[in-house]
Amino acid sequence: MEHDSHSPWEFNGSFYQPSAFLMMGIPGLEALHPWISIPFCALYLTALLGNCIILFIIRKTQSLHEPMYYFLSMLAVTDLGLALCTLPTTLGLFWFNVRRIGFDACLTQMYFIHILSFIESSVLLAMAFDRFIAISHPRHPSILTKTTVLKIGLAIVLRGMVSLLPIPFLLKRLTYCGKTELSHSFCFHPDIMNLACADIKVNVFYGMIILLSTVGMDFIFIVLSYILIIRTVISLTTKEECLKALNTCVSHICAVLVFFIPMIGLSMIHRFGKNVPPLVNTLVAYTYLIIPPALNPVIYSIKSTHMREALLRALRRKCGSDW
Repeated sequence: MEHDSHSPWEFNGSFYQPSAFLMMGIPGLEALHPWISIPFCALYLTALLGNCIILFIIRKTQSLHEPMYYFLSMLAVTDLGLALCTLPTTLGLFWFNVRRIGFDACLTQMYFIHILSFIESSVLLAMAFDRFIAISHPRHPSILTKTTVLKIGLAIVLRGMVSLLPIPFLLKRLTYCGKTELSHSFCFHPDIMNLACADIKVNVFYGMIILLSTVGMDFIFIVLSYILIIRTVISLTTKEECLKALNTCVSHICAVLVFFIPMIGLSMIHRFGKNVPPLVNTLVAYTYLIIPPALNPVIYSIKSTHMREALLRALRRKCGSDW
């Protein structure tokens, strides 16, 4: 990331490639960026501290060494990664008006943002499967062992890395001309792609196929998992059992909604929302990338009884040691 005092273009015959892109904050509110940075700092701080606390509590509490909390640990690590991916460029722009980001640095940031988003989608699917197993087969630790959970985690990471590996190379082959201004304070695939003046059909087609075959399929299987969960819950004998079973899913349902609603909204805006005001586009993008990492630890700390009790025990021990 550099200041925008150098020429953003490299010329090679008929092939033009920018040496840098110019990031944008919140359109129309540039003068208020220092003040706008305050809630952003609060969200980033909540994301970083909250997810670190989640990881610490799960690591230190033996009773939380179960599949559900292993997957929650994966979600916390992914959320930490997402927050750290966008934090430097977003706060750099708000605080110091650093708009320039190198071409390769931009592609690297974009690659990790999309990988982590795909991983989060897959982890939410794994958590939905875990909830279904837990409700349908109460002795589910014998099904989802530590080894099985580890294999699922590795498969999730590999799927994200391999499926998105061609994206930076597809962008590097394009010729860029005219505009170098991005729509956000971070690099996003459709945003970069739309700055090219070459044929981007391959990029559009590959991006759509990957999105539908990964995040799209994850969402469909999450919905199917909850259909099966509801069928299982209905078959339970008492109302108390039904409510207890459904209560274990509330945190996960909130996490799914917080992640998928802005993601679907942003995808629709980039593909079909040519007339959508830039401010709406920007706000949806920030909601998609910053809100879930900040809210997930809060959701699980409040709604998960075991997490809440473990957190309170840790606080009591801390207070007791201070006295």
